[in-house]
Parts: sequence; structure tokens; C-alpha cells
Amino acid sequence: MKTPITLTAILLATSLSFAGCKNNDGDKPVMARHAKTENTKIQVALLLDTSNSMDGLIEQAKSRLWNIVNTLTTLKYSGKTPDIEISLYEYGNDGLSAEANYIRQVTPLTSDLDLISEKLFSLRTNGGSEYCGAVIQDATKKLQWATEKSNMKLLYIAGNEPFDQGRISYKESISDALKNDIYVNTIFCGNALEGINTHWKDGAEKGNGKYFNIDSDAKVRYVVTPYDDRIYKCNERLNSTYVGYGSIGKEKKMAQEIQDRNAETVSKANYTERAVSKSKSVYTNKNWDLVDKVKSDDKALSRMKKEELPKELQGKTTEEIKAFVAEKTKEREAIQSEMTALAKQRQAFIDDELRNSKTQDDLGQAITTSIAELARAKGYTIEK
Repeated sequence: MKTPITLTAILLATSLSFAGCKNNDGDKPVMARHAKTENTKIQVALLLDTSNSMDGLIEQAKSRLWNIVNTLTTLKYSGKTPDIEISLYEYGNDGLSAEANYIRQVTPLTSDLDLISEKLFSLRTNGGSEYCGAVIQDATKKLQWATEKSNMKLLYIAGNEPFDQGRISYKESISDALKNDIYVNTIFCGNALEGINTHWKDGAEKGNGKYFNIDSDAKVRYVVTPYDDRIYKCNERLNSTYVGYGSIGKEKKMAQEIQDRNAETVSKANYTERAVSKSKSVYTNKNWDLVDKVKSDDKALSRMKKEELPKELQGKTTEEIKAFVAEKTKEREAIQSEMTALAKQRQAFIDDELRNSKTQDDLGQAITTSIAELARAKGYTIEK
């Protein structure tokens, strides 16, 4: 049996694998009316088997969510960090509807990373009939996939039963995914040869993706660094800069702190990875945080009703509120800048530790090399 590799290595590795019009007035390019306004997106759908034997898989996913996010943020397109959207599915759980093929869309494609964490920590395993073709079909047809060619659309399915179970053909489902430029990667939880014999490798090949096998019960290895405590303290200060507004502001701010604690229950290193994610531009909460809202819309305060503001700001003048938000913005940016510098030092420390480790899998270096080649072929650059 091959040396098992962690879910992180797989998700991180595979997640990276993948002229001007003229107007009627003459030769000037059409710009203002038809300019693309949406940022490039990296969209990732995680399809996880939640049958009885998959507790280890769920634990690995919880352990590596923020590491996955941080790796995706190293990708740049035209010098900009793409928006990241993640969707979570569970399948093969007897607690789900048989009529729906034991499938549940846990979240749509969303940039609300706290929501992904919340739902991931809520997953429970139970019995199961695992229909891979059905869940791939559901994700392909029901998620809101972007259409621009510059976007990367990636689907990962992990499980341990034969890939061809159920009445919906995995071959047809994967063919539909490819028509939508979605790359399908398969992760078999068990022996590599068994995964090949039960069509998991064939699924990846047909999906223009990659096939991996993992030991889903293996414990994730963490590297403790001298920078973890400092990042931990930065995160506590960072949380104080979030100002909830509207009907969900208070609830979402509490949820943010709950997901901090969830990350910490896994390990201190996992908490640190989450904190680093919160220092990135992809961690945005404009639907409930006043600072992010004003950053995305500088006219937001003038349109906001008094009752939408947090209580401590409802008696303030508009100028006082603007000054308050500006101060919080400045404070947050300073903390995030400090965290970014610490995160780079931390990652360099981790890279050195893994490079000198006898347990490092050589496959990891090969995957890293392929990441750079495939990402650049798609027009992306990688910045660490």
C-alpha cells in the first residue's frame, strides 16, 4: 500500500491544477459599457462521504479548511487575488432522503468562510449508500458556477465505496461537469489499488482531474512554530475591530468567535491557520460588519437606517460614525499587516521543518511542481 497522504495535500494540490471589440464610433475599444466588473473566481465544491466509516475524513477536513483557504490565496490573476467560493456537500448518509439519493447541499458556493466552517463542524456520520454519480450531478447542475474562462472551477469527491454505485452514471455526470469547465478530482479513502479497481481513478481521468488515495483515519501532523502565540494575540485584537450591523450583525459576530473556538478545539496550529485566513482579503463580511461594508461601498452609511446601526452608534452624528469606522478600519489594517508578516515567517519555518523531516513524502514535491505549472498555464501566478 502506498504511504498515505493527508486530505490537505490532495485538496491543496489539485485545487491549483487546473481581444478587443470595437464600437460603432470607430476604432476605440469598447470599455465602459462592456467592461468586466466581476473579479476572477476560484470555486471549489467539496463532496464528502458522511457514512459511518468516514469520521476520520470529516476530522481531516475540519483540520485543514483554513490551510486550504490560505493556499488558495497565494494564487493571483492579473496581479489580483481571485475571490474564493466554497460549497460543501454531504452524501451517503442514511439520515438523508432516499428519494434525493442520500445527498444534501450543505452550503451553496459562498465566500462566507465562517459559514463553511460552521457547517463542516456540524457534520455527523450515519450509515449510508454512497452514490457518487448522483452527487456529482447535483453539484454540477445546482451550484451557481461562474462562466468566465479565467475562473477555476474544481470539484473534489472523497469516499470509500465503489464509485459506480447508484442509478446515475458517474461517467455521464462527469461529462456534464466537463462541459461546464468543472474539473473533477477523486479521493479514495483506502488502498490505492482498491480505489483503482472500484473506478475512483477512472472518475478522475474522465474528469480531467487527479486521483489520490489517503488513510482517512491518519492523524494530521501539525508543526508548532515560534510565531503561533503572536498570531493568536493578533487575532484577539482583530476581532475587536468587527462592528456588527443590521438584523444579523450581533449573531454573525458571535458566530465568528464560535468558529475561532471550533478551530482551536482541533489544535492550536489550526486556530493559527484560521487567524491567518482572517488577515486575507478573501475573508470579508460586508453583509454584517460595518467596516467591510463601508470599505465595499463608501456611500453605505448615508443610506443606512438608524435602527440598522449597532446601539453604541445610534446616538452619534454621521461625522462621528464615519470617524469611528475610519479608526476601526485603520486599526484592522495595521493588525492584518502585522499578521501577514508573521504568517510569512511562520510558513517559512514550517517549510524548513517539513523539508528536513524524514516523514516527508516525496510525492509532495512532485505535486508542488505540478501546481505551479498548471496554475501558470491557466494564467495564474503563485505568490507566497
